[in-house]
Amino acid sequence: MATDKVYRRVLTIAGSDSGGGAGIQADLKTISANGCYGMSVITALTAQNTMGVTAIHAVPVDFVAAQMEAVLSDIGVDAVKIGMLFSPELIRTVAENLRKFAIRTIVLDPVMVAQSGDKLLQDEAIAALKEHLLPMAELITPNLPEASVLLGRDTFTTAAIEQAAVELAAMGCRNVLIKGGHLEGSDSNDCLFLGGEQRLVILPGERIATRNNHGTGCTLSAAIASFIARGESIENAVRLAKEYITGAIRAGAEYTIGHGHGPVHHFFRFF
Repeated sequence: MATDKVYRRVLTIAGSDSGGGAGIQADLKTISANGCYGMSVITALTAQNTMGVTAIHAVPVDFVAAQMEAVLSDIGVDAVKIGMLFSPELIRTVAENLRKFAIRTIVLDPVMVAQSGDKLLQDEAIAALKEHLLPMAELITPNLPEASVLLGRDTFTTAAIEQAAVELAAMGCRNVLIKGGHLEGSDSNDCLFLGGEQRLVILPGERIATRNNHGTGCTLSAAIASFIARGESIENAVRLAKEYITGAIRAGAEYTIGHGHGPVHHFFRFF
């Protein structure tokens, strides 16, 4: 029997992590943990564990398009999170299909390098990302190395990060969150630029001593998309997601799994 209840729907378009700590697997865990219905479009398969990525198999672009068509034509979305895209052809395909279905609530995590240092985005794909997807995004969430690549220069001081956020927004995305996890020191502060208000917000964060930090970027961006899908403003969604990822990192630090960088604890609020 039908009811009046509806899901808040979040689609993740990203690569699969066979180790379960990042990518599609981390996204779906995060979306579920934050009260939304998760769907996936897989863009690449990775042979991956806590030690690194040993192989990448790109999904054919026509099959990526078929996945998007299947989900968007039937179920629809309240927010989309985009992660690993790998190639220029794939980036163009994703952008075309998002435009086809008039999707505007997009959180773009410009994944370029894995925690282990393995490259996840072809060099020639960076220009395609800037041309086709950045202007479509409601929010982009680069870390410091990714912001540096997008701008073509280092952005590793507080003043430089604030300027970088403004410049990235000028590329067309409506809002920018630069994550400060790569900064030196005891704090891990993030910088949020709200383009509509032309306002910078510094989001303080503690640095938690742990090697279990695999998939933190995927988890944060998926959490932001989930809170946006639930009706939160960009600023509130980022604040709530930062609170969630901090708790997940802290809880995950208590576990031992694998021999390298382990995952965060996505379901720490439940057990």
